[in-house]
Amino acid sequence: MTIATIREETCVPRFARGTRLQYDRVREQWFVQAPERAFLADAVAAEILQLVNGKRSLGQIIDQLTEKFSAPRDVITQDVMSMTQDLADKQVLLLA
Repeated sequence: MTIATIREETCVPRFARGTRLQYDRVREQWFVQAPERAFLADAVAAEILQLVNGKRSLGQIIDQLTEKFSAPRDVITQDVMSMTQDLADKQVLLLA
């Protein structure tokens, strides 16, 4: 799969092979573990990435976060699109 640019809420993100979201109980910190690298996930990124399952579209993720946090949809949309694009550029997430 090639690196795609997120333009649509219909894109379905999934973790690249060998990459996963993991919670470190000792440090009480979420991080993305990828082959030979790891990324700390801040609170916002962790909320988004916990919803990435290869089945939910970005629109569905945005809707769930909007409902959970009672925040403006356009603000959440911008955060989700920006973060998922960044992780797609790093080949952590794949988009379908």
